[in-house]
Amino acid sequence: MGKRSRQRQKNPPRERDDRDNAGWGAGYADIVKENKLFEHYYKELGLVPEGEFEQFMEALREPLPATIRITGYKSHAKEILHCLKEKYFKDIQEVDIDGQKIEAPQPLSWYPDEQAWHTNICRKIIRKSPLLEKFHQFLVSETESGNISRQEAVSMIPPLLLKIESHHKILDMCAAPGSKTAQLIEMLHADMDVPFPEGFVIANDVDNKRCYLLVHQAKRLNSPCIMVVNHDASCIPTLHIDSDGKKDILFYDRILCDVPCSGDGTMRKNIDVWKKWTTSNSLHLHGLQMRIAVRGVEQLAVGGRMVYSTCSLNPIEDEAVIAALLEKSEGALELADGSADLPGLKWMPGVSSWKLMTKEGQWFSDWSEVPAHRHTQIRPTMFPPKDPQKLASMHLEKCMRILPHHQNTGGFFVAVLVKKAPMPWNKRYPKLRKDLSSSSAAQTDSPAATTPTDASLLPEAALEEVEGVEVKLEGEGGEEAPKGASRAQETTAGVCGPPPSKKMKLFGFKEDPFVFLTADDPVFTPIQSFYDLSPDFPKLNVLTRTHEGKKRHLYMVSKELRNVLLHNSERMKVINTGVKVWSRNSDGEEFGCAFRLAQEGIYTLNPYIRSRMITVSVEDIKVLLTQENPFISKLEDSAHAQAKKMGMGSIVLRYQPNPDNPAEPQCSIELCGWRGKTSIRAFVPRNERFHYLRMLGVEVFRDKQGQGRRDGPKKGKEAEEAEKEGESEGAPEDKGELDLENSSQDAPSEPKANGGEQAT
Repeated sequence: MGKRSRQRQKNPPRERDDRDNAGWGAGYADIVKENKLFEHYYKELGLVPEGEFEQFMEALREPLPATIRITGYKSHAKEILHCLKEKYFKDIQEVDIDGQKIEAPQPLSWYPDEQAWHTNICRKIIRKSPLLEKFHQFLVSETESGNISRQEAVSMIPPLLLKIESHHKILDMCAAPGSKTAQLIEMLHADMDVPFPEGFVIANDVDNKRCYLLVHQAKRLNSPCIMVVNHDASCIPTLHIDSDGKKDILFYDRILCDVPCSGDGTMRKNIDVWKKWTTSNSLHLHGLQMRIAVRGVEQLAVGGRMVYSTCSLNPIEDEAVIAALLEKSEGALELADGSADLPGLKWMPGVSSWKLMTKEGQWFSDWSEVPAHRHTQIRPTMFPPKDPQKLASMHLEKCMRILPHHQNTGGFFVAVLVKKAPMPWNKRYPKLRKDLSSSSAAQTDSPAATTPTDASLLPEAALEEVEGVEVKLEGEGGEEAPKGASRAQETTAGVCGPPPSKKMKLFGFKEDPFVFLTADDPVFTPIQSFYDLSPDFPKLNVLTRTHEGKKRHLYMVSKELRNVLLHNSERMKVINTGVKVWSRNSDGEEFGCAFRLAQEGIYTLNPYIRSRMITVSVEDIKVLLTQENPFISKLEDSAHAQAKKMGMGSIVLRYQPNPDNPAEPQCSIELCGWRGKTSIRAFVPRNERFHYLRMLGVEVFRDKQGQGRRDGPKKGKEAEEAEKEGESEGAPEDKGELDLENSSQDAPSEPKANGGEQAT
């Protein structure tokens, strides 16, 4: 026995239950929620109304209350809201925990259609309290299914101000962890009858690992209109698209620019900020925030909207960036008033004067006061413009600052910018509108001809744009020049061209390729006949992740995302895109098709599938979701008759609402399943099973060991058998959950050649 093992025996680990029962926060050193420099700085700035500063500080010391948002575009949103109101909210109100009375959750007054709710309890209590365990499990399960997002209230504001419509092309520049990205996707899919909206969301993050967190968030929504990419937002590449046979630059209709910040508005949940906060954080971030914002407005279409937001209250990161951006734009940008879009939200107007303080406590009101040795840390753009007329014309009061004590939220800053004309440094670009076949015809221009005379006055991102414009516009399949590449590398005999591909450094995991199938790909023939796909099925939008060998999974993207992928494969690093619609099941070949339907893509495929469908009732769904392999005879007469006529293989189980019976779910339900020899089963991940069962009035509650238990109104034969099947269902569902964590939300296990029956 090793030394460590002996040591562990001498000091056995403390049981988790002991720690949990020791009270909230036991085992953690209390962080003192005091920072004199912070208080001095914000008192001096006067951002908080007179007489409210103590309330402001007290609010920051209180834990942040939990808020949830119901996924808006899902047809199940109303059912989830009904379930919350009638069941869970009633159960938790009036509960007393450690002397704190739990109040009934209330809808956020400024969020549309009662889709966002807040409570007076923090996430820590929800997570730990035995009295709230059912509510916590409901939140976790529905979050994994994509029906609920646990998101801070102020974080929900920027997407609302973008005013998104289904045809908009959207860029989320700093997207991880992805809660705002999820909102953008929901808004794009506001009309559930349109499986492929014309618009799309490109979600970017500089951190490769956080991109995978972003993928997990986006995958919950099962959208074919989302693409996750991995780039530095301050120099994110310009993308090309094919527009009626012409090569064009992609400009975005909407851009969300939620930049990295010092985060002093998050003190209520990120307690470390109390001891780490200093004014130098803002000074260090200001330049990066400027570069990201400049790159954003460069890629914004004329007439488009960009929302700039931070979770910081500091004017150096907020109004200073907006003022510098407006000044450099020379009238191309203007601030829009977003207050009318958020009725009921309390906010403070932006300020037009502010001072700057060093971490030593030294104040500066103007750039001229800054000593030369500090010029590298403190820049002119950090101060308000000197010209009073120019400052007044900017209307910085249209910016919105949310203070924590006004509506019991976190601190936040948001501004809406509308682009009225091309940016001054973009006006000098050669107009790109040429045939795809003649992309080399214009390579005789001198690069110097495109460089503005006032290039030295432009922000860094703009300079990179100007210098790299010929490379981007005229290089065939060209790539972005690496940061810091010299002009000598870019020019040869007066002709610009892309740098060698080895210069393109992309960090992180190596991704599998995205390979689009051709319309005559042999894989389509059996799929077409087996599922009787309608003639308008967009075959060209189907892709796989391998060039060689058997195709394991088939994915679908929208037509517009396909356009982006085809013309920018060398220009950007794509982490993930598309929604899985079919998965290979070799045993299915003998039934006519080697590909079974995937649950996450069922709502995308639904409009095109014309066979292999069984219409089921509420009682049928209960049987299918509570028993692992029920016999076909256990279905009600109508579904039983349909199943008997159908051959073995993958099927769609469809429920249509009955308006005459309001007690039943009033939204359609589509489930993937498998028709066996004598049995039938639903191929649905664990959390989605729980979701549908809750909609049907069957409460699912897991004990500490993770074993499913069902309570609530279970009547008749199905309910009794659900209890008996509980044990046998546990093991395969564990596999289903494992699949879910690995972003493979398929069935708990593959069907066997005999139909996967354990009962026969």
